[in-house]
Amino acid sequence: MTSKGPAFDALGLTPASQRAIERAGYTHPTPVQQQAIPPALAGKDVIACAETGTGKTAAFVLPIVDRLSGKKGIVALVLAPTRELAVQITRHAQRFAGARGLSVAAVTGGDDVNEQIEELKRANVVVATPGRLVDHLQRGTISLAAVEVLVLDEADRMLDMGFKPQLTRVLARLPKKRQSMLFSATMGAEVEAFAKVALHHPVRVEVAASGTTAAQASQVVFEVPQAEKTALLLTLLAQGEESTLVFTRTRRKADKLTAALLRADHKVERIHADRSQPQRKFALEGFRAGRFRVLIATDIAARGIDVAGIGHVVNYDLPHVPEDYVHRVGRTARAQATGRASSFASPDDAEMLAAIEKLTRARVPRAEVPRDTTVFKEAIAAEKARQADPGPPQQVAPRPEGKPVGRHARSHPKKPK
Repeated sequence: MTSKGPAFDALGLTPASQRAIERAGYTHPTPVQQQAIPPALAGKDVIACAETGTGKTAAFVLPIVDRLSGKKGIVALVLAPTRELAVQITRHAQRFAGARGLSVAAVTGGDDVNEQIEELKRANVVVATPGRLVDHLQRGTISLAAVEVLVLDEADRMLDMGFKPQLTRVLARLPKKRQSMLFSATMGAEVEAFAKVALHHPVRVEVAASGTTAAQASQVVFEVPQAEKTALLLTLLAQGEESTLVFTRTRRKADKLTAALLRADHKVERIHADRSQPQRKFALEGFRAGRFRVLIATDIAARGIDVAGIGHVVNYDLPHVPEDYVHRVGRTARAQATGRASSFASPDDAEMLAAIEKLTRARVPRAEVPRDTTVFKEAIAAEKARQADPGPPQQVAPRPEGKPVGRHARSHPKKPK
């Protein structure tokens, strides 16, 4: 995590924190860290808007560890929209907290509740998803009465995902007198409205204007019909060897696309809400380790994918909301690295593409669809062949004698021939 500018010792951090930073291999703070750490250390509320991959996690973790070292009980709460992001934050926090005598616990869905209860008894910093945290509040297995610092990470996505009722319930359990920090890559009206309720005279940190995508990520749009998207993806994969993160709108599309890439001998896995937690962990760790070159994901599951060196992000489908485009592109070109982002826009996507360009205040360059390449032609031909010969009909087991017909058969009786 390096950039030109002052060293960490110019930000007001204690010598103990500076030594921990050195052990972690950090040399110079990123712009968001330069601007957010001093007011955070002073106990002020902070709203920070910076693109994904710019070091936002350390910008709030370091002040928390510095200010709360030696405190007892749960003194800091960090909220994140997804389990993957919460695990990522927990991992970063543990790098600095342990040396300062602070214990960090992750409270997320999909993990054993009883184990979490035991961890909460020792925790000083809790990183949680709103749903599971509310579950613990209802059980009476966590108290937020001693919390001095609240952090909302990726607040825009949290509100987009409908967590506002849970956030309201959490706020009601927190002390009125506390420090609150809100970090996000985009600052829409909903985020601003929530900040007015949750924060008190915040210091605003805006490293990049809301909606700004990663500067090092080259971006193009391929205007292509839906039927040619898979052929285009296979063609782009054949042009290089870089790790590739592919976004689809639906879980079913992710499964179908994974099968298509496996048929083409690509090392690929998928991550979405229908996959079990062990399956999601297997896919993410395999992608991080390089066992899978391609990871296919839906937006909700992709939050918190902390993988260094993702060379290519592909928007197989444009997102449901333009703000998600910023987060998707931010998965590549992280921490001053370079990368590229390719988006596939069908004719039905014209309105969403215009909304993305309005948000980012830039026209995304159009690229020519490589229909003359061998890979593209072969993929189109193979798809036509599969449609012409879908294979043998599915075998349906006969209904056991005496078993009544199902609800669909009762409501849709066969017509006599």
